[in-house]
Order: sequence, then C-alpha cells, then structure tokens
Amino acid sequence: MSPSSLPAVVVAVSLLTLGITAVEGQRQAAPEPDAVQEAQAPGRGTAAPPSPDPKDPLAARNARPSSPAFADQPDKGKIEGFDFFRDPLNAKRPMQTFDEIMKADVGAKPNVMATQKRLLERRYDIAPKLDPSAKMSRGKPLAVGPTARLAGGLTWESLATMSANEIKSRSAFPYPSLPHPKQVAGGQVFPQVQIRAFPRLERFDVDFDLPEAFLPEFPPAIFLQNRPELGDVSRGEVVSINNFYRLFKDLLTPVQLDGLRMLVTPFPQEEFNATDDRKSAQPSLGVTCLDCHVNGHTTGQFHLNPDMRPQERRLRLDTTSLRGLFQQQIHGSKRSLRSVEDFTEFEQRTAYFNGDEIHAAKKGMNIVSRVQVSHMAQMQNMFDFPPAPKLLPSGRLDPNQASESELRGEQIFSGKGQCASCHSGVAFTDHQMHDLKLERFVDEPGDGPMKTFTLRGIKDSPPYLHDGRLLTLEDTVEFFNLVLGTKLSKQEKADLVAYMRQL
Repeated sequence: MSPSSLPAVVVAVSLLTLGITAVEGQRQAAPEPDAVQEAQAPGRGTAAPPSPDPKDPLAARNARPSSPAFADQPDKGKIEGFDFFRDPLNAKRPMQTFDEIMKADVGAKPNVMATQKRLLERRYDIAPKLDPSAKMSRGKPLAVGPTARLAGGLTWESLATMSANEIKSRSAFPYPSLPHPKQVAGGQVFPQVQIRAFPRLERFDVDFDLPEAFLPEFPPAIFLQNRPELGDVSRGEVVSINNFYRLFKDLLTPVQLDGLRMLVTPFPQEEFNATDDRKSAQPSLGVTCLDCHVNGHTTGQFHLNPDMRPQERRLRLDTTSLRGLFQQQIHGSKRSLRSVEDFTEFEQRTAYFNGDEIHAAKKGMNIVSRVQVSHMAQMQNMFDFPPAPKLLPSGRLDPNQASESELRGEQIFSGKGQCASCHSGVAFTDHQMHDLKLERFVDEPGDGPMKTFTLRGIKDSPPYLHDGRLLTLEDTVEFFNLVLGTKLSKQEKADLVAYMRQL
C-alpha cells in the first residue's frame, strides 16, 4: 500500500513518529517489569513491619540475663558499646535502629543536595548548551562547553599565561576536584534517568548531582567485537536479567552468554543489601555489574575510590566504560590490576564494598568461582568501541573523509597538544599510570597517578576525568591546556574537539 492510499491522519502520525525517532534516537523501548525489583518486593497481603516497641521481649536490650550473677560483673554482663554484627555501620550510638537512621538521612537529604547544587553552580554554568548536529551513537545531542566559571576578570587566554603558582595563589584554577555529595557515606549513586527505569537503585540519603544533559545516553548502544557488522545490538533496551537471553542467544557463545548472565545477576553491595547498613528503603538483593556498566558502557554513575583511606581522603570516581576492555593491559583507576579476570573477581570487594572485606562479610560478599569469573571476563571482552568511520586501520584519520578542522585537530593531538604522549596507538591509550600533579594549581593534596583511559568513542562518555569534573570535551581541552601548558589558540582548541569527536 502506498503512502498516498493511507488516511491523512495515519500518514501524519507516522511522519511525526519518524521525526521523534530521529530527534530522540536514544529513547528507550518500553521496559519489561524488572525481575529483580519484583523478586525483592513484599508480596501482596504482607503485613507492614510493626512499629518498634520499647518493651519488645525479642529486642536485645530487653533480653533476660542467663544468670543473676551478672549484676555484680562489669557492665552487668552487657555489651554497652557497638556490636559490629548487629549495629549499623556509622550508627551514632549502640542499638540505633534502621528506622532512626533512615529518618535522619531522609531529613538531611534536602540540605545535602542543596549544598552540592550551590557548589556546582559556583563552579559551572550547568544550563546545558547542546550542539545542533553532533550526537552520541544513539542520537543524544552533545553538550558543549567550556562550562567552568572563571575567577573575576579572567579569560581562558589570560589564565593560560599565568604560572601554576600564580593560579594557585589566586584560587583561579577552574577545575578543582569534584566531591561526592555525601562524602561521609560515599557509595554508589545512580542518575535519575536510570532510577526512573529501575527504582530499586534509588537511595534515600543522597541523589545524583549532575544534569542529565552532561551524561551518556540512556540506554547506551552496544557494539560487539565478534559481530561488528551488526552495529548497535541493544535494540533500544537495557540489558538485564529479564532480557539478556532473548537479546543475545543468537549472538554469543554459550560461555559468553553465561558470563552475561553473571553480569546481570544482583549481588549484595555496600548500599544495596539486606542488612540495616543499606541505603535503600527496602532490603535489596544488591546490584549487578551492568547496573553500573549499563549495556557494557556507563551512564555516569559515581562512587568513591576503594584504594585510599581515611574516608575524607578518598576520591570521587566516575564509572568507566567497558567498551574496548580487550585492548587494555591494566584495569582500575589506581589498582592497576593486570587481567580482566583478576579485576572481575576483585571488583566485588572493591567497588561493591568500598574495598572493605569486613563490611563484605557482614553484608553478603559473594565468592565467584574462577570458572564463572573467566566466563564474565570473556563477555566483557566482547564489548567493542563504537564505529569510527573516519579512522583508518592505523588509527589515523582518512583524509578523504575528514574535515579540514578534524585534520588540523589530529596534528594538534599528536604535536602541540601533547595528547598522544599518553593516548597513543589504535586504542588511544599507553596502558600506563600518570600523575598530573594538580597540587601545583590547587590547595589540595592531588590525586596521584591515574590510569590512562582510552579515547575511542570518547564523545559517548561524558563527564570526563576520573571524578567527572570536566563536563564536556571543551572543558577537557581547557583543563589540559592549563595543566600541560600547551597554550593552544581558540581555533586549535576547537579543532582538537572536532578531532576527538571522530575517535
């Protein structure tokens, strides 16, 4: 049937639908009910938990002593301090209940988030400006910058002429470290766009802080290095325990499919577990690997790095993409693990439990066999970078396809910009750790050495740097122009951004 034979209303609706699809290519297909959410939800007819009764004979404080002789012993035979196995971690006093902690956290949350919002608004112009043509792999427009607010009277050009000591003395560095909104608790925080699809990931004590425009698209595209001819195989869905078999039974080997099953299986985690230590309103089965690395990529979730103590010295960490993991020789921002298998096995005691096996023992650490670990590693090694049609097999731009600006940007990347000194080869990483020594510019202790992450598909992965302090690629160029002292012109910066969008 030709379009001319269709009713006018049908044609109009069809064209409108096509237009919406073109503009909002990242829109998610209608989600199935979340099997994990349903599994941990109370059943119909389940009675609500009773209010705490101070005279409850089952409560520890009301237990009868096994001997009256305890009356003459120290503390009458009672543990008056904290008892690790039953008292919530970071409770303010022994015997504090989960309900008391949750009520206090819920009450404090508006002020926590208002404080973080004021910080962000002082540092950034967080009203997003979207590029009219540049898009991520599934169609989300790219936010452009730079977004950082400069100290009074300074311009990017004048700032670049100042020494590190002068910038530090004037508190003029525009990109200090980005803190977790609630450092004392830390932990994994998921963006609202993901929580709307998976309400089980919501915390009652803290919310995500960055605007959605500065995050990767949701759901992200999926590219498989064993089936590159297919392009994006996500079908607009978030891979979960509900749909992984249906989506991938014809694309993966049995070993890879079993690894994917493990990657979408929830395990107890620091804030999402069944104990009173959780930060979810209801007891939780936990989170899955692909709750953070959504579709093998990321949607900007953050937590605290597990590798440092004390708590106030720890760094905010943005969730990195698993795309191109097969190209990388070390894993983790600081841990520098040498195999995907070791990283997969170790991650649960690091990201899942803040690197604290004491917490893990209480909340439910899951010991995964090395057979299953190898299956999970096999699957992670299937996640590929997005296509880069303007790149030759060597990693260089095809001069017959690239624009003049992009070609100039490539020259800057390899030369004056000093980018290729770390981001080298076809994966645009040197597989090393580097210390930018940011303490030269700010009254902060610095971050120490960090892994060089790949730049392939970088336009799909905002925000940037390990803590997400660089909201756009333009911010990233301005940051390194100051840190490396490259003194790029305005046009050179624009060319460099144009080039990185093609990687």
